[in-house]
Amino acid sequence: MAAACGMALCTTVAAPAAADGGTTTTKPTIVLVHGAFADASSWNGVVERLERRGYTVIAPANPLRGLYNDSTYIASILDSIKGPIVLVGHSYGGALISSAAAGNPRVKSLVYVSALMPDVGESGMSLAARFPSELGTATKSVPYRAGGGVSGTDLYLKPDRLRQVFAADLPQSTTRVLAVTQRPAATTAFSQKAKVAAWKHIPSWFLVAKQDKTINPDQERFEAKRAGSHTVEIDSSHVAMMAHPEAVTDLVLQAAAAADSARPALAATGSARAETEIAGIAAASLIAGAGTVLLGRCLRRRAR
Repeated sequence: MAAACGMALCTTVAAPAAADGGTTTTKPTIVLVHGAFADASSWNGVVERLERRGYTVIAPANPLRGLYNDSTYIASILDSIKGPIVLVGHSYGGALISSAAAGNPRVKSLVYVSALMPDVGESGMSLAARFPSELGTATKSVPYRAGGGVSGTDLYLKPDRLRQVFAADLPQSTTRVLAVTQRPAATTAFSQKAKVAAWKHIPSWFLVAKQDKTINPDQERFEAKRAGSHTVEIDSSHVAMMAHPEAVTDLVLQAAAAADSARPALAATGSARAETEIAGIAAASLIAGAGTVLLGRCLRRRAR
C-alpha cells in the first residue's frame, strides 16, 4: 500500500514539470496572392505541398481592379487572420503585398515569385519602361462597364501569345485552358503608383524566373537586390508556381521558418512569463497539498 501511495504521490508531483516543459507554437498562416491573367487555382500545387507540411493556407481571389482597390481588399483579408502571417505574391500580386502588409505587425515575411516589387512612386508601367519585356506586344485592350457608371479598360493576353510569353514550360493542353479562363486586369493595376513599400521594413524572399517573358528577369533581379531579399533563380517561365511548385514551396517554407523563429516564445515575454510562473507556483502548491493529504491517508491505513 505504501509503495502504491508513494508512486501516486511521485506521479502527481511530477505532472507540472512535464506540462511546463512542453511549448506549443502556432505556425504562421500563409497567404498566396495571384497576379494578372490568372486566378487562385494557379497556386494549387503549392497549396497542396504547404498543407502537407501542416500549414494553414489562404489563396484569396485578387479583384484585379487596381493597385489601391486590390491592396485594400487583401489588407482586409489579413485583418481577419489571427497570429503571424507569411504573405506571398506572384507577378502583379507582388505589388499588392508590398502595399497590403504596410502597418500590419503580424506579417513577418514577404515572398515574391517572379513579381512586381515597386518602391514608393513606382508603378508596374514605370518599372516595365525601364526593363522592357514581351508583355507589351502580347496583350489586347477591352473596355468594360460596371455599376454606378464606372468604366475602364481590361487587359487580356492574346490567346496565341499566352504560352510563349506567360507559360512556355507548361503543356499546350494546359495553356489552352489558361487562355480561355484567364482573368483580365484593369489598366489601373499597372498605372497606379505605390504609396508604400512594406519590403523596406519586412524581411523578403524573391524567386527570379530566368526564362520569364512577362516580367524581365533583370527587373526581378533589380527589385530583389534593392530590397536585400533572400534570392533564388530557377529556369522557369513567368508562372513558376505552376511549372515548379516544389521550388516555390521551398522558398515559402524558408520564409515561414524565419517567421516562426522570429517569434519570441511565450515564456520569454515579461508579463506572460510572470503569469506562467505564478500559475506554476499555484499549481505546485495545490498538488503538494493534495500529496500531503494522500500521504496522510496512506500512513493512517498502515497504522491500522
